[in-house]
Amino acid sequence: MSTSRTGRRTFLGSLGAGAAAAMQVSAQAPATSARKEIGVGLIGCGGRGNALAQAVTQLAQAGEPARIVAVCDIYQPRLERAAARFSAQPYRNASELIRDPRVQAVIIATPDRLHAHQALEAVRAGKDVYCEKPLTHWAQFDLLKQLRDEVRRHKAVFQVGTQWCSDPIWERAADQIRRGVIGKVVHVQTGYFRQGDSGERGMPIDDPEARPGASLDWEAFQADAPRRPFSVSRFFQWRLYADYSGGPVTDLYPHPLARVLKALGAPLPRRVVAVGGRFQFNGDRDVPDTFDLLIEYPQGFTLAVLGTIVNGTPIETVIRGSEGTMRLAESAGIAIEPAAGVQRRRAQIASGRNYEQDHLRNFLDCIRTRGKPYADIELGYATQLPLIMAMQSHLEGKVAFYDAEQERIRLG
Repeated sequence: MSTSRTGRRTFLGSLGAGAAAAMQVSAQAPATSARKEIGVGLIGCGGRGNALAQAVTQLAQAGEPARIVAVCDIYQPRLERAAARFSAQPYRNASELIRDPRVQAVIIATPDRLHAHQALEAVRAGKDVYCEKPLTHWAQFDLLKQLRDEVRRHKAVFQVGTQWCSDPIWERAADQIRRGVIGKVVHVQTGYFRQGDSGERGMPIDDPEARPGASLDWEAFQADAPRRPFSVSRFFQWRLYADYSGGPVTDLYPHPLARVLKALGAPLPRRVVAVGGRFQFNGDRDVPDTFDLLIEYPQGFTLAVLGTIVNGTPIETVIRGSEGTMRLAESAGIAIEPAAGVQRRRAQIASGRNYEQDHLRNFLDCIRTRGKPYADIELGYATQLPLIMAMQSHLEGKVAFYDAEQERIRLG
Protein backbone atom coordinates (compact mmCIF):
# COMPACT_ATOMS: atom_id res chain seq x y z
CA MET A 1 0.00 0.00 0.00
CA SER A 2 3.02 2.31 0.16
CA THR A 3 3.98 4.46 -2.83
CA SER A 4 7.04 6.30 -4.01
CA ARG A 5 7.32 10.02 -3.30
CA THR A 6 7.15 10.74 -7.03
CA GLY A 7 4.04 8.60 -7.47
CA ARG A 8 2.27 10.29 -4.58
CA ARG A 9 3.12 13.80 -5.83
CA THR A 10 1.95 12.90 -9.34
CA PHE A 11 -1.36 11.57 -8.03
CA LEU A 12 -2.05 14.45 -5.66
CA GLY A 13 -1.20 16.92 -8.40
CA SER A 14 -3.91 15.39 -10.58
CA LEU A 15 -6.74 15.80 -8.10
CA GLY A 16 -7.98 18.99 -9.75
CA ALA A 17 -10.16 21.77 -8.44
CA GLY A 18 -12.94 19.49 -7.25
CA ALA A 19 -10.70 17.56 -4.87
CA ALA A 20 -8.98 20.72 -3.70
CA ALA A 21 -12.35 22.16 -2.75
CA ALA A 22 -13.32 18.95 -1.01
CA MET A 23 -10.23 19.24 1.18
CA GLN A 24 -11.55 22.46 2.69
CA VAL A 25 -13.55 22.54 5.91
CA SER A 26 -17.26 22.39 5.09
CA ALA A 27 -17.81 25.89 6.45
CA GLN A 28 -15.27 28.55 7.38
CA ALA A 29 -16.05 30.83 10.31
CA PRO A 30 -16.33 34.58 9.73
CA ALA A 31 -13.77 37.04 11.00
CA THR A 32 -13.12 36.99 14.75
CA SER A 33 -14.83 40.35 15.27
CA ALA A 34 -18.13 38.81 14.13
CA ARG A 35 -17.72 35.58 16.09
CA LYS A 36 -20.15 36.04 18.94
CA GLU A 37 -20.04 33.55 21.78
CA ILE A 38 -22.32 30.55 21.32
CA GLY A 39 -24.13 29.40 24.44
CA VAL A 40 -24.23 25.60 24.55
CA GLY A 41 -26.58 23.49 26.65
CA LEU A 42 -25.65 19.91 27.55
CA ILE A 43 -28.43 17.34 28.00
CA GLY A 44 -27.05 14.17 29.58
CA CYS A 45 -24.11 14.52 31.99
CA GLY A 46 -22.72 10.99 31.89
CA GLY A 47 -19.32 9.99 30.58
CA ARG A 48 -19.99 10.92 26.98
CA GLY A 49 -21.71 14.19 27.82
CA ASN A 50 -18.85 15.28 30.06
CA ALA A 51 -16.32 14.43 27.36
CA LEU A 52 -18.16 16.58 24.81
CA ALA A 53 -18.60 19.47 27.23
CA GLN A 54 -14.92 19.29 28.10
CA ALA A 55 -14.07 19.42 24.39
CA VAL A 56 -16.16 22.59 24.05
CA THR A 57 -14.32 24.06 27.04
CA GLN A 58 -10.94 23.22 25.49
CA LEU A 59 -11.99 24.84 22.23
CA ALA A 60 -13.03 27.94 24.17
CA GLN A 61 -9.65 28.04 25.90
CA ALA A 62 -8.02 27.90 22.46
CA GLY A 63 -10.01 30.94 21.31
CA GLU A 64 -13.31 29.46 20.06
CA PRO A 65 -16.17 31.72 21.22
CA ALA A 66 -18.37 29.08 22.84
CA ARG A 67 -19.29 28.15 26.39
CA ILE A 68 -21.30 25.53 28.26
CA VAL A 69 -23.98 27.70 29.88
CA ALA A 70 -26.48 25.05 31.01
CA VAL A 71 -26.50 21.36 31.88
CA CYS A 72 -29.32 18.87 32.41
CA ASP A 73 -29.57 15.39 33.87
CA ILE A 74 -32.30 13.31 35.48
CA TYR A 75 -29.84 12.00 38.10
CA GLN A 76 -29.12 14.69 40.68
CA PRO A 77 -25.54 13.73 41.67
CA ARG A 78 -24.41 13.75 38.01
CA LEU A 79 -26.16 17.06 37.45
CA GLU A 80 -24.50 18.70 40.43
CA ARG A 81 -21.05 17.50 39.39
CA ALA A 82 -21.45 18.80 35.84
CA ALA A 83 -22.88 22.14 36.96
CA ALA A 84 -19.89 22.67 39.24
CA ARG A 85 -17.34 21.47 36.69
CA PHE A 86 -18.55 23.75 33.89
CA SER A 87 -19.94 26.61 36.03
CA ALA A 88 -23.28 26.12 34.28
CA GLN A 89 -26.95 26.52 35.15
CA PRO A 90 -28.36 23.13 36.23
CA TYR A 91 -31.71 21.82 34.97
CA ARG A 92 -33.51 18.60 35.90
CA ASN A 93 -35.83 18.94 32.92
CA ALA A 94 -34.58 19.07 29.31
CA SER A 95 -37.49 21.27 28.21
CA GLU A 96 -36.41 23.95 30.68
CA LEU A 97 -32.85 23.92 29.36
CA ILE A 98 -34.10 24.17 25.78
CA ARG A 99 -36.22 27.21 26.72
CA ASP A 100 -33.24 28.99 28.27
CA PRO A 101 -32.62 32.03 25.98
CA ARG A 102 -28.86 31.82 26.58
CA VAL A 103 -28.79 28.38 24.94
CA GLN A 104 -28.32 28.61 21.19
CA ALA A 105 -27.06 25.09 20.62
CA VAL A 106 -27.81 21.82 22.38
CA ILE A 107 -25.59 18.78 22.83
CA ILE A 108 -27.64 15.63 23.39
CA ALA A 109 -25.76 12.80 25.13
CA THR A 110 -28.58 10.86 26.75
CA PRO A 111 -29.56 7.18 26.27
CA ASP A 112 -30.75 6.22 22.77
CA ARG A 113 -34.47 6.32 23.53
CA LEU A 114 -34.30 10.01 24.41
CA HIS A 115 -32.27 11.33 21.46
CA ALA A 116 -35.06 11.90 18.95
CA HIS A 117 -37.55 13.29 21.48
CA GLN A 118 -35.08 15.85 22.81
CA ALA A 119 -33.69 16.71 19.37
CA LEU A 120 -37.18 17.33 18.00
CA GLU A 121 -38.02 19.65 20.87
CA ALA A 122 -34.76 21.55 20.45
CA VAL A 123 -35.13 21.94 16.67
CA ARG A 124 -38.71 23.15 17.01
CA ALA A 125 -37.51 25.71 19.57
CA GLY A 126 -35.06 27.12 17.03
CA LYS A 127 -31.92 25.54 18.52
CA ASP A 128 -29.11 23.91 16.59
CA VAL A 129 -28.28 20.38 17.70
CA TYR A 130 -25.28 18.11 18.16
CA CYS A 131 -26.78 14.67 18.80
CA GLU A 132 -24.76 11.66 19.85
CA LYS A 133 -25.08 8.48 17.82
CA PRO A 134 -27.17 6.47 17.33
CA LEU A 135 -29.56 9.08 16.02
CA THR A 136 -32.51 7.12 17.44
CA HIS A 137 -33.22 3.84 19.21
CA TRP A 138 -33.57 0.89 16.80
CA ALA A 139 -37.36 0.74 17.42
CA GLN A 140 -37.97 4.41 16.54
CA PHE A 141 -38.04 4.46 12.74
CA ASP A 142 -41.05 6.78 12.63
CA LEU A 143 -39.25 9.23 14.92
CA LEU A 144 -36.18 9.04 12.67
CA LYS A 145 -38.24 10.18 9.69
CA GLN A 146 -39.96 12.85 11.74
CA LEU A 147 -36.64 14.22 12.99
CA ARG A 148 -35.16 14.37 9.49
CA ASP A 149 -38.23 16.22 8.22
CA GLU A 150 -38.23 18.74 11.07
CA VAL A 151 -34.52 19.50 10.67
CA ARG A 152 -35.15 20.16 6.98
CA ARG A 153 -38.19 22.32 7.69
CA HIS A 154 -36.50 24.46 10.35
CA LYS A 155 -33.18 24.57 8.47
CA ALA A 156 -31.41 23.67 11.70
CA VAL A 157 -27.70 22.95 11.85
CA PHE A 158 -27.68 19.34 12.95
CA GLN A 159 -24.49 17.37 13.58
CA VAL A 160 -24.64 13.65 14.40
CA GLY A 161 -21.88 12.56 16.77
CA THR A 162 -20.18 10.23 14.28
CA GLN A 163 -16.95 12.12 14.76
CA TRP A 164 -14.89 9.86 12.50
CA CYS A 165 -16.55 11.79 9.67
CA SER A 166 -14.64 14.90 10.76
CA ASP A 167 -11.55 13.59 9.02
CA PRO A 168 -11.51 15.52 5.69
CA ILE A 169 -10.10 12.43 4.04
CA TRP A 170 -13.67 11.21 3.51
CA GLU A 171 -14.49 14.33 1.52
CA ARG A 172 -11.50 13.53 -0.66
CA ALA A 173 -12.52 9.89 -0.94
CA ALA A 174 -15.98 10.97 -2.09
CA ASP A 175 -14.41 13.20 -4.73
CA GLN A 176 -12.26 10.37 -6.05
CA ILE A 177 -15.26 8.04 -6.26
CA ARG A 178 -17.35 10.69 -8.07
CA ARG A 179 -14.51 11.18 -10.54
CA GLY A 180 -14.45 7.47 -11.32
CA VAL A 181 -10.96 6.77 -10.04
CA ILE A 182 -11.99 3.24 -8.95
CA GLY A 183 -14.73 2.82 -11.55
CA LYS A 184 -18.19 1.66 -10.51
CA VAL A 185 -18.40 0.76 -6.83
CA VAL A 186 -19.49 -2.86 -6.44
CA HIS A 187 -18.47 -4.01 -2.96
CA VAL A 188 -17.69 -2.33 0.37
CA GLN A 189 -16.54 -3.79 3.65
CA THR A 190 -16.01 -2.21 7.05
CA GLY A 191 -16.43 -3.17 10.68
CA TYR A 192 -15.82 -2.59 14.37
CA PHE A 193 -13.89 -5.03 16.53
CA ARG A 194 -13.20 -4.69 20.24
CA GLN A 195 -12.28 -7.12 23.00
CA GLY A 196 -14.44 -6.92 26.08
CA ASP A 197 -17.80 -5.52 27.10
CA SER A 198 -16.39 -2.49 28.91
CA GLY A 199 -18.65 -0.25 26.84
CA GLU A 200 -21.72 -1.93 28.34
CA ARG A 201 -21.02 -3.85 31.56
CA GLY A 202 -18.16 -1.48 32.23
CA MET A 203 -20.50 1.51 32.50
CA PRO A 204 -19.96 2.77 36.06
CA ILE A 205 -22.65 2.42 38.70
CA ASP A 206 -22.55 5.68 40.63
CA ASP A 207 -24.47 4.35 43.60
CA PRO A 208 -25.53 0.69 44.05
CA GLU A 209 -28.19 1.90 46.49
CA ALA A 210 -29.73 4.46 44.10
CA ARG A 211 -33.53 4.38 43.87
CA PRO A 212 -36.19 6.33 41.93
CA GLY A 213 -37.30 9.49 43.66
CA ALA A 214 -36.45 13.15 43.92
CA SER A 215 -32.85 12.61 42.76
CA LEU A 216 -33.50 9.96 40.06
CA ASP A 217 -36.30 10.25 37.49
CA TRP A 218 -36.92 6.67 36.35
CA GLU A 219 -40.03 7.57 34.34
CA ALA A 220 -38.14 10.16 32.29
CA PHE A 221 -35.34 7.67 31.66
CA GLN A 222 -37.71 5.06 30.18
CA ALA A 223 -39.20 7.51 27.64
CA ASP A 224 -41.21 5.38 25.16
CA ALA A 225 -39.57 2.06 26.16
CA PRO A 226 -41.60 -0.84 27.55
CA ARG A 227 -42.23 -0.18 31.23
CA ARG A 228 -39.92 -2.18 33.51
CA PRO A 229 -39.33 -2.25 37.25
CA PHE A 230 -36.37 -0.13 38.28
CA SER A 231 -32.97 -1.76 38.55
CA VAL A 232 -29.60 -0.15 39.20
CA SER A 233 -28.11 -1.98 36.22
CA ARG A 234 -30.83 -0.84 33.81
CA PHE A 235 -30.35 2.77 34.82
CA PHE A 236 -26.57 2.99 34.91
CA GLN A 237 -25.66 0.20 32.45
CA TRP A 238 -28.49 0.68 29.97
CA ARG A 239 -26.42 -0.39 26.93
CA LEU A 240 -26.80 -4.00 28.11
CA TYR A 241 -30.53 -3.97 27.35
CA ALA A 242 -32.41 -4.00 24.04
CA ASP A 243 -35.12 -1.79 25.59
CA TYR A 244 -32.62 1.08 25.49
CA SER A 245 -29.85 0.01 23.10
CA GLY A 246 -29.05 -2.26 20.16
CA GLY A 247 -25.61 -3.39 21.24
CA PRO A 248 -22.73 -3.09 18.76
CA VAL A 249 -24.95 -2.54 15.71
CA THR A 250 -26.28 0.80 17.00
CA ASP A 251 -23.67 1.75 19.61
CA LEU A 252 -20.51 1.13 17.54
CA TYR A 253 -21.34 0.59 13.87
CA PRO A 254 -22.51 4.16 13.16
CA HIS A 255 -18.84 5.21 13.20
CA PRO A 256 -17.46 2.97 10.42
CA LEU A 257 -20.70 2.96 8.43
CA ALA A 258 -21.21 6.73 8.39
CA ARG A 259 -17.76 7.45 7.00
CA VAL A 260 -18.04 5.02 4.10
CA LEU A 261 -21.57 6.25 3.34
CA LYS A 262 -20.17 9.79 3.34
CA ALA A 263 -17.64 8.71 0.71
CA LEU A 264 -20.42 7.03 -1.27
CA GLY A 265 -22.81 10.00 -1.23
CA ALA A 266 -25.18 8.81 1.55
CA PRO A 267 -27.30 6.35 -0.47
CA LEU A 268 -30.37 4.63 0.98
CA PRO A 269 -30.57 0.82 1.13
CA ARG A 270 -32.79 -1.60 -0.76
CA ARG A 271 -32.55 -4.54 1.63
CA VAL A 272 -30.64 -5.66 4.71
CA VAL A 273 -29.99 -9.03 6.32
CA ALA A 274 -28.25 -9.55 9.66
CA VAL A 275 -27.04 -12.37 11.90
CA GLY A 276 -25.46 -12.43 15.33
CA GLY A 277 -26.05 -13.20 18.96
CA ARG A 278 -24.69 -13.45 22.49
CA PHE A 279 -21.85 -15.84 21.80
CA GLN A 280 -19.61 -14.95 24.75
CA PHE A 281 -21.09 -12.35 27.11
CA ASN A 282 -24.37 -13.28 28.74
CA GLY A 283 -25.55 -12.58 32.28
CA ASP A 284 -28.19 -9.85 32.27
CA ARG A 285 -27.18 -8.76 28.77
CA ASP A 286 -29.87 -9.17 26.09
CA VAL A 287 -28.16 -7.36 23.16
CA PRO A 288 -25.74 -9.19 20.84
CA ASP A 289 -21.99 -9.23 21.39
CA THR A 290 -21.37 -10.29 17.78
CA PHE A 291 -23.25 -8.85 14.82
CA ASP A 292 -22.80 -8.96 11.03
CA LEU A 293 -24.99 -7.24 8.46
CA LEU A 294 -25.09 -7.08 4.67
CA ILE A 295 -26.72 -4.15 2.89
CA GLU A 296 -27.75 -4.06 -0.78
CA TYR A 297 -28.10 -0.69 -2.50
CA PRO A 298 -30.16 0.12 -5.61
CA GLN A 299 -27.06 1.69 -7.20
CA GLY A 300 -25.75 -1.85 -7.63
CA PHE A 301 -23.36 -2.61 -4.77
CA THR A 302 -23.30 -4.38 -1.43
CA LEU A 303 -21.89 -3.15 1.87
CA ALA A 304 -20.83 -5.52 4.67
CA VAL A 305 -20.49 -4.29 8.24
CA LEU A 306 -18.91 -6.91 10.48
CA GLY A 307 -17.91 -6.92 14.11
CA THR A 308 -17.70 -8.39 17.58
CA ILE A 309 -16.71 -7.26 21.06
CA VAL A 310 -15.23 -10.69 21.80
CA ASN A 311 -12.08 -10.22 19.72
CA GLY A 312 -10.29 -7.01 18.78
CA THR A 313 -8.57 -8.17 15.58
CA PRO A 314 -9.76 -5.66 12.95
CA ILE A 315 -10.58 -5.90 9.27
CA GLU A 316 -9.72 -3.30 6.64
CA THR A 317 -12.22 -0.78 5.40
CA VAL A 318 -12.22 -1.39 1.64
CA ILE A 319 -14.24 0.11 -1.23
CA ARG A 320 -13.91 -2.09 -4.31
CA GLY A 321 -14.70 -0.73 -7.75
CA SER A 322 -14.65 -2.12 -11.26
CA GLU A 323 -11.31 -0.43 -11.97
CA GLY A 324 -9.66 0.05 -8.61
CA THR A 325 -9.68 -0.43 -4.86
CA MET A 326 -9.76 2.16 -2.08
CA ARG A 327 -8.36 1.02 1.28
CA LEU A 328 -8.35 2.80 4.61
CA ALA A 329 -5.08 2.34 6.47
CA GLU A 330 -5.71 3.68 9.98
CA SER A 331 -2.19 5.07 10.33
CA ALA A 332 -1.65 6.22 6.75
CA GLY A 333 -4.92 7.48 5.30
CA ILE A 334 -6.44 6.13 2.10
CA ALA A 335 -4.59 4.09 -0.48
CA ILE A 336 -5.95 3.76 -4.01
CA GLU A 337 -4.68 0.90 -6.11
CA PRO A 338 -5.72 -0.61 -9.44
CA ALA A 339 -7.95 -3.63 -9.63
CA ALA A 340 -6.22 -6.85 -10.61
CA GLY A 341 -5.28 -6.67 -14.29
CA VAL A 342 -5.70 -2.89 -14.56
CA GLN A 343 -2.45 -1.06 -15.26
CA ARG A 344 -2.45 2.16 -13.29
CA ARG A 345 -0.21 3.79 -10.74
CA ARG A 346 -0.97 3.20 -7.07
CA ALA A 347 -1.42 6.28 -4.89
CA GLN A 348 -1.98 7.24 -1.27
CA ILE A 349 -3.71 10.15 0.47
CA ALA A 350 -2.64 11.04 4.00
CA SER A 351 -5.17 11.36 6.79
CA GLY A 352 -5.60 14.47 8.94
CA ARG A 353 -7.42 13.01 11.92
CA ASN A 354 -8.38 14.94 15.05
CA TYR A 355 -11.86 13.65 15.64
CA GLU A 356 -13.47 15.06 18.76
CA GLN A 357 -12.57 18.72 18.69
CA ASP A 358 -12.70 18.98 14.89
CA HIS A 359 -16.25 17.62 14.89
CA LEU A 360 -17.41 20.11 17.51
CA ARG A 361 -15.51 22.99 15.89
CA ASN A 362 -17.19 22.16 12.59
CA PHE A 363 -20.59 22.23 14.33
CA LEU A 364 -19.89 25.65 15.87
CA ASP A 365 -18.59 27.03 12.57
CA CYS A 366 -21.74 25.87 10.80
CA ILE A 367 -23.93 27.54 13.40
CA ARG A 368 -22.31 30.85 12.42
CA THR A 369 -22.27 30.30 8.66
CA ARG A 370 -25.42 28.12 8.39
CA GLY A 371 -23.26 25.71 6.42
CA LYS A 372 -23.53 21.95 6.11
CA PRO A 373 -21.80 20.04 8.91
CA TYR A 374 -19.60 16.98 8.37
CA ALA A 375 -22.28 14.55 9.61
CA ASP A 376 -25.56 16.25 8.78
CA ILE A 377 -29.09 14.91 9.16
CA GLU A 378 -29.12 13.38 5.66
CA LEU A 379 -26.02 11.31 6.38
CA GLY A 380 -27.45 10.52 9.80
CA TYR A 381 -30.65 9.20 8.23
CA ALA A 382 -28.73 7.16 5.63
CA THR A 383 -26.64 5.64 8.45
CA GLN A 384 -29.38 4.93 10.98
CA LEU A 385 -31.88 3.45 8.52
CA PRO A 386 -29.90 0.27 7.62
CA LEU A 387 -28.93 -0.21 11.28
CA ILE A 388 -32.59 -0.15 12.28
CA MET A 389 -33.34 -2.59 9.45
CA ALA A 390 -30.47 -4.82 10.58
CA MET A 391 -31.74 -5.02 14.15
CA GLN A 392 -35.22 -5.89 12.94
CA SER A 393 -33.80 -8.51 10.56
CA HIS A 394 -31.81 -10.05 13.42
CA LEU A 395 -34.72 -10.16 15.86
CA GLU A 396 -37.23 -11.55 13.34
CA GLY A 397 -34.90 -13.83 11.37
CA LYS A 398 -36.05 -12.22 8.10
CA VAL A 399 -34.78 -9.93 5.35
CA ALA A 400 -35.64 -6.25 5.84
CA PHE A 401 -36.70 -4.32 2.71
CA TYR A 402 -36.88 -0.54 2.37
CA ASP A 403 -39.52 1.06 0.17
CA ALA A 404 -37.96 4.42 -0.69
CA GLU A 405 -41.13 5.79 -2.27
CA GLN A 406 -43.34 5.02 0.72
CA GLU A 407 -40.49 5.32 3.26
CA ARG A 408 -41.46 2.05 4.89
CA ILE A 409 -39.57 -0.98 6.20
CA ARG A 410 -41.01 -4.40 5.36
CA LEU A 411 -39.85 -7.77 6.65
CA GLY A 412 -40.06 -10.75 4.35
